[in-house]
Amino acid sequence: MTDNQLTPISADELLTNCQKLKNEDYHIVQICAVRTHDGYELTYSFALGYEMVNLRLSISVDEEIMSISSIFSPAFLYENEILELFGVKIQMINVDYKGNLYRIAAKTPFKD
Repeated sequence: MTDNQLTPISADELLTNCQKLKNEDYHIVQICAVRTHDGYELTYSFALGYEMVNLRLSISVDEEIMSISSIFSPAFLYENEILELFGVKIQMINVDYKGNLYRIAAKTPFKD
């Protein structure tokens, strides 16, 4: 892989790709969510030394995705944040705050 690689994937490919990166000793750097016209764009960033790999997937508003916290345990914080702020439906988060990670005035403020 080259520096700052961006690989588009489908939601069905997320866990397989994450497990492959874990097996190659990458660690998670961040998960970024962006609201799009049709749904969401999620970018998962991983690093090994100075090499950065990004997996990007686009999902509809109603589409559910699986948590990667069983592969990269720190992902539970990013996933709780994305679920709470954007309303992305993430299943099987290892530590699920059930919408109570933050004290916010509006539910899913970045959903619309």
